[in-house]
Amino acid sequence: MIAPWIDSHAHLADPAFEHDREEVLARIRDAGGLGVVCIGESLESAARARGIAAQHPGFVWWTAGVHPHDAAGFDPTRDVEAITAAMTQGAVAVGECGLDYHYDHSPRALQRRAFAAQLALAAQHKCPVVVHTREAEDDTAAMIREAGEAGITGILHCFTGSAALAEVGLAAGWSVSFSGIVTFKKWDGDDIIRLVPDDRLLLESDSPYLAPVPFRGKRNEPAWCARTLERLAQVRGTDATTLGPMVTANTRRLFALD
Repeated sequence: MIAPWIDSHAHLADPAFEHDREEVLARIRDAGGLGVVCIGESLESAARARGIAAQHPGFVWWTAGVHPHDAAGFDPTRDVEAITAAMTQGAVAVGECGLDYHYDHSPRALQRRAFAAQLALAAQHKCPVVVHTREAEDDTAAMIREAGEAGITGILHCFTGSAALAEVGLAAGWSVSFSGIVTFKKWDGDDIIRLVPDDRLLLESDSPYLAPVPFRGKRNEPAWCARTLERLAQVRGTDATTLGPMVTANTRRLFALD
């Protein structure tokens, strides 16, 4: 039996899919996928994501935000207005946004400013926020705690952080999403996979990045979430046919897809 699932985070608007996007979407269905959340990590990609979702209603959903790499160019007026417009046009979440102190493509103070503005938008529109964090655990944890106190829900996407950060997110009522990284030989976070409660676990591809084993090194695509689902099920002591409906229900509930 093919296990059902939803890819909670894919960059389908990326140019990597420009020439075969329809075939990629067909393969999602063939692998048991019931849909995909197309991430708008910039206002430009959000516009493309909106168009893809419009062509595949009920199967592709979209988000709008500004990635921390681009936080230096975040305009508190223009970008807030654009994300607000996206919410009225059907976007299901704010983001991808957050903090990235590994690459530091944008000054850290400006990353925090852009992240705070997008957290406020999530609160305003009563929608979840999709969060990227890398080597910024202290500041991320502090901002998540504050967001949780304000009733903001969110997703720690493609989680590779510490158990302490996961616990901060869970205490704030957030969900934790895992990608194909959990199939890599160097992955050492099985305890964190087991830490996440059944109702907070999400699955993602983060395609076109981070293809799971045995496809590592190739352009990733959402259909390969099936491999990641199998790995998550193995770690949690269950099977994909049991875990699949659970992560599907979690994704639908969090993003209000129904």
